[in-house]
Amino acid sequence: MFHDASYKGPSGLPHPEADAQFYANVPQRRLIAWFIDAVIIGGLTLLILIGTLGLAGFILPIILIVLSFFYRVATLRSASATIGMQLVGIQMRDRRGLKFDPQTATIHTTLYIIATVLFPLQLVSCLLMYKTRYGQGLHDMMLGTTAINTPANY
Repeated sequence: MFHDASYKGPSGLPHPEADAQFYANVPQRRLIAWFIDAVIIGGLTLLILIGTLGLAGFILPIILIVLSFFYRVATLRSASATIGMQLVGIQMRDRRGLKFDPQTATIHTTLYIIATVLFPLQLVSCLLMYKTRYGQGLHDMMLGTTAINTPANY
């Protein structure tokens, strides 16, 4: 495994060429993490539907958006990674290379939700994750954040 000691440079993020191990297979891992998180959010939504005897089905899109928002903000605030990201070994980092603070987690999640609701933006975002130097989606580019493989000492 690798260690956090490689963090250098003006942005604070590991350099994609000099510290390539931080970015190896991250887009694929983000996709797997997204599916894991979707299953978790889907399970929580199902519990809400059961708990309300199906009445929540009338506002299902709103419930999904709100639940996704709070799930993502809570997990990004506490671990700089959703549960799915933790399971596949990646973390989000801000432009300084630091774990997300509460404000960054909230803004990142808000931009992610907007891109998800406006689906063409999400498609562009996914394409960018595979094509950009730091593997950033649209919301990452706007904030200067990126996902990296979890350093060994975190």
